[in-house]
Amino acid sequence: MNLIAGLLVTVIAALHVYILVLEMFLWTTPRAMKAFGTTPELAAQTKVMAGNQGLYNGFLAAGLFWGLLIHSPSVQLFFLACVAIAGLYGAATANKRILFIQTAPAVIAILAVLLVR
Repeated sequence: MNLIAGLLVTVIAALHVYILVLEMFLWTTPRAMKAFGTTPELAAQTKVMAGNQGLYNGFLAAGLFWGLLIHSPSVQLFFLACVAIAGLYGAATANKRILFIQTAPAVIAILAVLLVR
């Protein structure tokens, strides 16, 4: 595996672990509210939903780490595609910034993984 591709996949996996932590454990803290643009009232009302979202982000991270561990470009590509598609949906429905935070890095990593196949 190419070092750059592996590094990109690792960074995206780590980003999703960070999102998991924000959504599952820190949702009602100032840090998470700033990151997601919520108010204390909205954060309190959506805490359970955010925890569920965080769990899904954890699954994305786990899949990416698994693909790295078993040196499988196919597994990495599958989970990177999941990240990119989730980012497209998030950008269309929640916040355009998600396109640059989640989708663009996933697409760059997909290209890197494909180039070393």
